[in-house]
Amino acid sequence: WKKLYLAHHWPVTVCKMSANDCQDPPMYWTIHGLWPDKGEDCNRTWHFNVTEIKDIMSDMRHYWPDVLHSSLNRTHFWKHEWDKHGTCAATLEVLNSQKKYFGKALELYQHVDLNSCLLKAGIKPSSSYYEMTAIKEALTRFYGVMPKIQCLPPEEGEKAQTIGQIEFCFTKELQLRNCTSLEGGSNPVKAHLKLGTEELSVCNDTLPTYYPSEVQ
Repeated sequence: WKKLYLAHHWPVTVCKMSANDCQDPPMYWTIHGLWPDKGEDCNRTWHFNVTEIKDIMSDMRHYWPDVLHSSLNRTHFWKHEWDKHGTCAATLEVLNSQKKYFGKALELYQHVDLNSCLLKAGIKPSSSYYEMTAIKEALTRFYGVMPKIQCLPPEEGEKAQTIGQIEFCFTKELQLRNCTSLEGGSNPVKAHLKLGTEELSVCNDTLPTYYPSEVQ
């Protein structure tokens, strides 16, 4: 693989996408995962072991919660992320254990600090719409790179898309880089996040964009 995606998702949108019982989703961007751009399930014998991350458990619960299943003792989401993506990222020495992989993702999340950057730019959850170009400009201004922004397309009879996921790309040296998104099937991680019947795809620059503050 060549680059890593640090994917943040907006819990309110995740809840909107799913029939699951989301109890009071967090009102801040949380981690969806840290994904190499190629390969999945690279080592099926390397099983997830929650005791390896016990030192960072409180941060994990806060910043990387399983939004769809809110009970605190669930570790299925982390297990899934480790099995599918962590075992592939582990070819990099700084990510070659569960503690390092999850710990480094938390570190990158703190470093990016997406929540406060959006707030500083005056972009906050609201019932009025944003222009996607304004969101992109704000992010590019802060980070000097273009992240990949994904939305839920408008529902029947709606005119606005709903922002759902923002992915930052990193080099193998863990430096921020542009997420040049190659459309098409060349990139397995491009597979859309699918929950229930709805799925996220790259946002449309021309549609009004909803950044919801509560699950409708």
